[in-house]
Amino acid sequence: MRHRTYSFGGNDEQLLAFGPEDAAQRILIVPPLFDEMNRMRRTLVEAMRMLEAAGVTSGLLDLPGCNESRLKLEDQNIERWKEAVDAAALAIGATHIFSVRGGALVDDQPKLPTMRLAPVKGASLLKMLVRTRVAGDKEAGLTTSAESLADAAKAGPVELAGNMVGPQLWADLNIAVPNASSDAKEIKPNDVGGSPLWLRAEPQYDAAMASGLAQMLAEWSNSA
Repeated sequence: MRHRTYSFGGNDEQLLAFGPEDAAQRILIVPPLFDEMNRMRRTLVEAMRMLEAAGVTSGLLDLPGCNESRLKLEDQNIERWKEAVDAAALAIGATHIFSVRGGALVDDQPKLPTMRLAPVKGASLLKMLVRTRVAGDKEAGLTTSAESLADAAKAGPVELAGNMVGPQLWADLNIAVPNASSDAKEIKPNDVGGSPLWLRAEPQYDAAMASGLAQMLAEWSNSA
């Protein structure tokens, strides 16, 4: 395991890497967005360990404003995240891109073979975050609606399930979809023998998914 960085916007963002420096296959992993990233992280890291054993290098980036990033999430938007993915791909010399869920919204790399696990529209992610906020407020005795949150997001950042979503990112998510013009291969949890961890209430580890992902990614990167 190597804690590397990639340069973006004058900052060094984290890029966790496994595998030999001179590997022929080098996969950049674009994680899910928001809380789904936390629920999937361990499973993705364990899959990366298995890829290393197969001689495949992989890198898992922190998007600006996420995880260990020193930038504020409220200042980010979809276009900046796409540019960050470009920078991370260049940093590890990526030969392939693998994205998960909302990561498919920012994985645009037309020159690289791409695989997506359960890609999702930005509006769907935003609705789930809003429902979580509304439900949490209700339990606290507060009255909040999706409409009032949308109005507030036009003026400034809004807290959604612990994530400060700024006006531009809110607007972007409402219309963001995975790039349909790419030749990305789409897979589902059943294809790798795992379960949709992003639906769990808390982060969990799925050994079957980690093993299945590693095997599929190794085979795919050696053939695509």
